[in-house]
Amino acid sequence: MKTGTPCPKCGGCRIIRIPDNPRRHASGNNIYTTTATLLGKIPVIRYVCGDCGYVENWVDTRRDLEKLKETFG
Repeated sequence: MKTGTPCPKCGGCRIIRIPDNPRRHASGNNIYTTTATLLGKIPVIRYVCGDCGYVENWVDTRRDLEKLKETFG
């Protein structure tokens, strides 16, 4: 769904991107790479099918993916 493909559950094309809110500590489904609050926050962006409600979670940037690999292997 992130790449513009239809919903894998219903084939719907009304995809809604739910961005991270960087001003909120607990916004979204964040992954933390450090115990220091907000310093190691990797936002996980949600894509929701507007037809059936199916949800996918994605890390948007290659840089954030590299940070996750460094931290978690």
